Amino acid sequence: MQDHLLVAAPLWAVALIVLGAVAAALIFTGIARVVLRRRARLRTATSILLALMGIVAGLLVAQLVNPDLRLGSPLAIIATLGMSLLFMAVYGVIAAHLQRPTRASIAQLVRAGESADLEYKSTARINLHTGEKDARMEQVIAKTVAAFLNSDGGTLLVGVDDAGTPLGLDADLATLRTPDLDRYELWLRDLLTTSLGPTAAVQVAVDFADVETEAGEGTVCRLEMQASPSPVYLSPGKSAPPELWVRSGNSTRRLLVDEAADYVMHRWPLGFGSNLAAQFRAAVRFSEDR
Repeated sequence: MQDHLLVAAPLWAVALIVLGAVAAALIFTGIARVVLRRRARLRTATSILLALMGIVAGLLVAQLVNPDLRLGSPLAIIATLGMSLLFMAVYGVIAAHLQRPTRASIAQLVRAGESADLEYKSTARINLHTGEKDARMEQVIAKTVAAFLNSDGGTLLVGVDDAGTPLGLDADLATLRTPDLDRYELWLRDLLTTSLGPTAAVQVAVDFADVETEAGEGTVCRLEMQASPSPVYLSPGKSAPPELWVRSGNSTRRLLVDEAADYVMHRWPLGFGSNLAAQFRAAVRFSEDR
């Protein structure tokens, strides 16, 4: 009876179990990365190895429950997949306590230069050409945030010009009744809530850091966002229709109506099953193997 489990199993059943475990590992990897939020690193190779270990453990458990069980039976498949997910869950919990975050500092991002997932803006309120507060500057910030949310996520630094020279936030802070960073962040939150909606606004993390500028030392604001699980539309005004903005290389681009419909349909397909798959794809797209 001890060899019955393997001898009686057709090869297709073995292949399906291995393929299913690897597929479950990839899906769980995306979910785990979102849950861990960079508190732990879960490489694809590691997740597959854990899945294979789970297969072995699952087969042993299944045979202990029923020595005459066939490999292609539902219990055997559930046991192998379940043990694979359990192994990765345990690994994720342990790694979250042991691994150190690898998040780049604001100073490092200033030196890195603009890219597809990193954008610089000199100000968020003041037009440096006129020296006056300009609502168009605010709209630029909202458009950039929306584009990152609708793409693969990214980081926006305010207080750094296009050449990567830190300018600080003094010009923007001077427009506030109480010129401090708490008020500045509150204003940013209100801007994003009004322009993009409360659901999108809460997906944006905001922090500050002092960096060296040409005038001495200045503060730079970082807005960091992950890929949104649903489309984020910009409301440019009361009577204006909503707009869909995305990242195209290292630039921000507004999609036309037909382009926006096609983009939304393919990135966030309708239907429970397809929509769930889109959430997994969004998680994997944003997460990086480090």
